[in-house]
Amino acid sequence: MKLHGIQKMTLLDFPGCVSCTIFLGGCDFRCPFCHNFELIDGTMKATMDEDELIDFLNSRRGLLEGVAITGGEPLMHKDLPALIKRIHDTGYRVKLDTNGYHPDRLKEILDTGLVEYVAMDIKNSPEKYPLTCGVESVDLDLIYKSISILMNGDTEYEFRTTVVNELHDEEDFIKIGEMIKGAKRYFLQRFTDRDSVPYGNLTAPSFDKMYKFAEIAKEFIPDTRLRGVE
Repeated sequence: MKLHGIQKMTLLDFPGCVSCTIFLGGCDFRCPFCHNFELIDGTMKATMDEDELIDFLNSRRGLLEGVAITGGEPLMHKDLPALIKRIHDTGYRVKLDTNGYHPDRLKEILDTGLVEYVAMDIKNSPEKYPLTCGVESVDLDLIYKSISILMNGDTEYEFRTTVVNELHDEEDFIKIGEMIKGAKRYFLQRFTDRDSVPYGNLTAPSFDKMYKFAEIAKEFIPDTRLRGVE
């Protein structure tokens, strides 16, 4: 498998773990607020292959503890399980990011016990999913199946939503709360504009809005937290 980028050290991407983050190309969605759009539209060239990654990990023993795998959408890749096994066999913990659109492959990977933590995006309320994902239609049954797999499984997980002023309102967080009611933890991440974001004129909600949205979500998921609000 070709890798399209690596962040060599982070304290943020893998809770409780000093890790690196690797980026895989390709995605089912075209979210207008995506920070990694060059990964999904094919414009970013691969930077290393699996063997080079393993060499890097071997050279960082004692400095890093884990590898966070993100994208794009990692579960689009049929050979992802083999990559995860290689990373795990090297002695590193593994965290997986996903948009939840490949529940069968998610379950297959979790059943191996080789992934310790999963972060799944909840894009928006059901009615706004296509708009927020930048596609004509979304099979929400796949999203709900992934939610169920995580909430009824043994793997540590979080749900998270990137909150965009133009895409989210209070009613959305009532409906999101109903989607993931009783989840272990839920993070609301404040949108930050960057040069890599494909569409302009998107803005971050105010701090007051973010706190209000979190209070709404807490009625359904008591462990609701904010990210990117300082």
